[in-house]
Amino acid sequence: MNARADVVLPEDDPPLIDCHAHVWGPDMPFASNAWKRPDYVYSAEDFLADLDAHGVRHGVIAAASLFGSNNDYSIRSLRLHRRLRATAIVDDDVDLHTLQSLQAEGIVGVRLQWFFRNPLPDLAGDGFQRLCHWLRDLGMHIHLNIDGKRLVEVAGRVMDTGVKLVIDHFGWHDPAPRLAAPSYQGMLQLLDRGNAWVKMTSGFRHPDEHFPDWRLPVEYAQDLLERFGAEKLLWGSDSPFIGHEHVASYRMAIDRLNLCVPDAASRRAIGENGYRFYFGG
Repeated sequence: MNARADVVLPEDDPPLIDCHAHVWGPDMPFASNAWKRPDYVYSAEDFLADLDAHGVRHGVIAAASLFGSNNDYSIRSLRLHRRLRATAIVDDDVDLHTLQSLQAEGIVGVRLQWFFRNPLPDLAGDGFQRLCHWLRDLGMHIHLNIDGKRLVEVAGRVMDTGVKLVIDHFGWHDPAPRLAAPSYQGMLQLLDRGNAWVKMTSGFRHPDEHFPDWRLPVEYAQDLLERFGAEKLLWGSDSPFIGHEHVASYRMAIDRLNLCVPDAASRRAIGENGYRFYFGG
């Protein structure tokens, strides 16, 4: 655990749900443009073992760009484990029947892995607009991972369709201006509109040379809590920490949540919010 030595962690209170992890089996082929090709397996059973070891009851598989639109392993995992839900990456020409079939398997949303995508699809085009409206009508959501400089424009266009939006990884804002970053301030305005949530995930991926003890994600989380309460926040470990396995662990992820949200009642509220969002309970 890499927290500062002078930081006293709150008493442990296990999260109810981990809303973001990536899983794959030994036979899962990588996409041709995968940015990383881990030389290990992190199966659904490995994920569940981590949940059990840390007292977490439920989990969500976040579709990983490493595997493109191949969602077969996630679907097989959902059939075996009722404690899990998942998002999927879909092809641009996906049809309504496919979305309905995914939903029947326990897929609750579509992840747009657009951080490295350039150019983006035509957001005003029939195909993208149709996808958003289908997801809205099915009660599914869009899980958007995109760089901060494009976040507000893209997220705003998505939200205009009425579909629920989950903003990934705090929103990937420029760390230099801290909370004054234009994308962060724009994200606050999006959250005021109602149909958007923020995932507190992968703070270890947010470089901050001035505060190497992870203070910037703490600032994000505490500002969001003060403004919106727990209902706009979701938490995920980002296990197995692809590309950062040497600096992150599941125990560390929970410790970081405790640093971001030191109040146990608020952490419980975030967990209950996550359970309602992904399981409908």
